[in-house]
Amino acid sequence: MSPQRNHPFLFIPGPTNVRPDVLEAQTEAMIGHRTPEFEALFAECEDKLKQMFFTTQRVYITASSGSGLQEAAIRNGVQNKVVNFVAGAFGQRWHDVSAGCGKQAVRVDIEWGKAVKPEDVDAALRQHPDAEAITVVHNETSTGVASPVGEIAALVREKYPHVLIFVDAVSSFSGVHLPFDEWGLDVMLTSSQKALSLPPGLAFAAVSDRTLERAKTVTGRGWYFDFLVLEKYLQRNTTPATPAISLMRALRVELEHIFAEGLEARFARHQALAEHTRRWALARGFTMLSEEGYHSPTVSNIANTRQIDVKALNSFLKERGMVISNGYGKLKDISFRIAHMGWITQDHLDRLFTAIDEFLSR
Repeated sequence: MSPQRNHPFLFIPGPTNVRPDVLEAQTEAMIGHRTPEFEALFAECEDKLKQMFFTTQRVYITASSGSGLQEAAIRNGVQNKVVNFVAGAFGQRWHDVSAGCGKQAVRVDIEWGKAVKPEDVDAALRQHPDAEAITVVHNETSTGVASPVGEIAALVREKYPHVLIFVDAVSSFSGVHLPFDEWGLDVMLTSSQKALSLPPGLAFAAVSDRTLERAKTVTGRGWYFDFLVLEKYLQRNTTPATPAISLMRALRVELEHIFAEGLEARFARHQALAEHTRRWALARGFTMLSEEGYHSPTVSNIANTRQIDVKALNSFLKERGMVISNGYGKLKDISFRIAHMGWITQDHLDRLFTAIDEFLSR
């Protein structure tokens, strides 16, 4: 585990470590974005992304962060009312986006550290039967909680079939099996700098046919994130605005790594790393901040039950070429987070744990 370009190895929930050959792919000579060469690049990435989203429908590729596609979902799928489930900072982000787009944004708060569950969704939609969509963060980066999106989707499909299901999978996509078509989701979005192990700057969304039909009835979709415009250009294997060509080349190389490992093997590795991290934490007298049964497969949020100085710990770790993350927002110093996403291995984690053990022994 050697730092890239003398920078520490990252055990934070994004940006994550990027392989040297993926970084190198960005240095290739520039090409025009309205050329057969770019269209071939786009088509190759699109095909592999559809496999990773487990969809036969479509995946839109944008030069933005995941927050941009949160806005896209709202602008395209909601004319009036949306119910936002807020179980952490990024559920809050989607609520802020919904309100910022001028929608009637109903906020449903879930205790930080707890999962959004089907009964929470059922109760909210009974109170708001005119809701057009719900937003749920699958993997709350701020709390280390993974909500049961498949179970939620099954409930909504059965009892509220008119409601679109929008899912933020920013910090879990490619680290866990998320079958878009099988679960009947409508928008599932992610971004490049988390488990995909790419530099920041790209975002991806699987979008259902019925979302496109809804978009045709919604006004004020904007232009940059208008799904109908994106769909028109997708048919030509390109984007309406200038794409991030260098990042797309990096994406192609990383996708080659992902498919060489195999999706199921990749999901199993992330689960094993999460379990390994929890075992280490519990053995050291810590507890998990995340609810039992709903721990994230990509980032562990560890309650600071030993009241260690997290800032001092990170200073200690940086001297040894690695870094973890403090608790997010109101959880700062109350917890600390260890990300195990992307191409991190158990050997990487064991070196981290050895260093933290040394800090704790002092």
